[in-house]
Amino acid sequence: MGELVERVDERDEVLAVVDRGDAIRHRWLHRIATTVCRDRAERFFVHRRPDDDTRFPGQINWMLGGAVDVAESYEDAAARELVEELGVHARPRFLFKFLCEGVISPYWLGLHEVVVTEPIQPDPSEVACHDWLTESELADLVRHREFVPDAREAFDRYRALPMRPGAM
Repeated sequence: MGELVERVDERDEVLAVVDRGDAIRHRWLHRIATTVCRDRAERFFVHRRPDDDTRFPGQINWMLGGAVDVAESYEDAAARELVEELGVHARPRFLFKFLCEGVISPYWLGLHEVVVTEPIQPDPSEVACHDWLTESELADLVRHREFVPDAREAFDRYRALPMRPGAM
């Protein structure tokens, strides 16, 4: 078996522990935790995925994250992924979750946010290159064809939040 995840239902309640590859292949719901990183100037961390990545190779994303491990909370998974992908030790703040239809497979997406105040050390196996963009710059980029499709809906939902940093 490969990476184990919890197969969940439409209410995000656990049904079984399954291989993530099987969950994707059979389009079973499972959990993904993501984090949106901002700097002190309220710019967003945006990165290009490596060309040899198995999921969305060479595409642009504004979220970092991955599958929630068995018996792991969305928050713990987001914090773990932040360390793995950027070398940042912080506790991301949970914002919301939604049922994402997904290009590869459907899943529950838990979106978190963190203000990064320490130097980052991107893992080259996760981040090919990166930049910090203003919300306006990111809004223009989101509609680009090379942007990870699943991240577009998350961005639109994020922008609709009434109580997020920088919202007017």
